[in-house]
Amino acid sequence: MPELPEVETIVKDLKLKVLQRTFIDFWTDFEKLIKFPKYFKEFKKSIIGLRIEKVSRRGKNIIFDLSRGKVLLIHQKMTGHLLLGKWEKTGSSWKAAVSGPIADDPMNRFLHLIFMLDNGQMLALSDVRKFAKVELREAKDFYSSKYFNDLGPEPLDKKFSLDDFKARIQERKGKIKQILMDQSVIAGIGNIYADEILWQAKISPFRPANKIFGQEMKLMYLAMKEILKKAIKARGSSMSDYRTLSGEKGKFQLMRKVYRRTGEKCPVCGGKIKREVIGGRSAHFCPACQR
Repeated sequence: MPELPEVETIVKDLKLKVLQRTFIDFWTDFEKLIKFPKYFKEFKKSIIGLRIEKVSRRGKNIIFDLSRGKVLLIHQKMTGHLLLGKWEKTGSSWKAAVSGPIADDPMNRFLHLIFMLDNGQMLALSDVRKFAKVELREAKDFYSSKYFNDLGPEPLDKKFSLDDFKARIQERKGKIKQILMDQSVIAGIGNIYADEILWQAKISPFRPANKIFGQEMKLMYLAMKEILKKAIKARGSSMSDYRTLSGEKGKFQLMRKVYRRTGEKCPVCGGKIKREVIGGRSAHFCPACQR
């Protein structure tokens, strides 16, 4: 699933490319991706003519503030990623109109949503497993919703201090790996970055969150900030499906230390990296370094 760095990368690119553009048409071959309004015809009728006034990120959500007081929410879920380009329809399928990463990379061919913009560009969703979520709501309803307000603080927000981090982590009794990925505790961190943060902080993913104190808590907080910033600079991790808005791979996967490196040597001690399951999700760690 695209996590904070991947979503932030796409949002930054969208801000440069689509602000003040207007939706003039919309296509999908899988109406179930649209979660609200309930009916496709209503969604299509409502989105056409709306102008993109702002693009932002909250956790793993991409939020488009539109004209007429509307909000378009896109959550890419497990395998989705947005692309900006031009496609031509051939029969029942779409083909990229120009050469480049969008056309060349097979992970960019699973198009299930396309928003047509007034400058001839198209904003498309490629999603091999079709798990993504799209909603068009009244802004006042969206920003006051339980879904939006139950998200935890942004980990890279300058106002999110070490003391705030400690308070949110130490009040939880679960394993620290699960707590870091809980979107109501901190927004945006998933499997990849939780593993990398804990390895850098030398903390076992199995440690109870409420049993981490002092210097260890500070190291984890600093590792979180450093790794997320580094991943954004690298334009995210393309371990499998994720691609940038232009269809290219991110580069953080080249820098990872433990995630999906089962059986390889730990970069610090040379011991073998292990993989175990915590709450149905994999955890990659060094048993010697992480305590």
